[in-house]
Amino acid sequence: MKTINALNIKYKELNEIIRESISRHKEIELNNIFGQRYIGAALPKGVKIIINGTPGNDMGAYMDGAELEVFANAQDAVGNTMNDGKIIIHGNCGDTAGYAMRGGAIYVENNVGYRVGIHMKEYQDMKPLIVIGGRAGDFLGEYMAGGAIIVLGLNVKDEHLTGRFCATGMHGGSIYMAKPVEKFDLGKEASVVELTDEDIVFLRKHIAEYGKYFKKDITQIDPAAFVKYRAINKNPYKNIYYKL
Repeated sequence: MKTINALNIKYKELNEIIRESISRHKEIELNNIFGQRYIGAALPKGVKIIINGTPGNDMGAYMDGAELEVFANAQDAVGNTMNDGKIIIHGNCGDTAGYAMRGGAIYVENNVGYRVGIHMKEYQDMKPLIVIGGRAGDFLGEYMAGGAIIVLGLNVKDEHLTGRFCATGMHGGSIYMAKPVEKFDLGKEASVVELTDEDIVFLRKHIAEYGKYFKKDITQIDPAAFVKYRAINKNPYKNIYYKL
């Protein structure tokens, strides 16, 4: 493993060092990270980066198979348009995580900010995933077109698991919540659907992954008790467009 001390190194130089390093080292540890942007952007499969400190915006943007593990909080736009790979965050995550995400998985130990999963999409076997250990802010799954979001609600007491406007504009994918979204918090484009046996297997698998990454006791989590939300319509805004 190669270790890089990122103290006082600006983001452009740091990312150049990372790019040069992965030609010889497939595992890199970054120390003293303090807001440097674009870490892991477009990195390929077979590379792992351990990040000690808080990375800046767009970590893992366009990532193409690498694995990033952050031992701190993360800022905004984590996994922006990522194609493949895995991001594990031992802390909280900011806004718009998984923006336009097309594949891979993001696991967040605690809470996430606003507009997480916005414009997520899927194609054939590429089905992105976001697992949130705590709660989410407003507009979770906004305009979501594919993939899955799982909200575990751990250590959330007497709080809603999501903010307002959850699933607004949703037209694909699935959102799984440990408890129901309040009616006034749910966008009109989504509704509750019945869990299937396949859903329960899917939830059990990724809840177990969450427990493994963060060393959590997940035995009290019952996948069969989750509430599933899907889009009511695959094209909810077709009536507002001019028809030729």
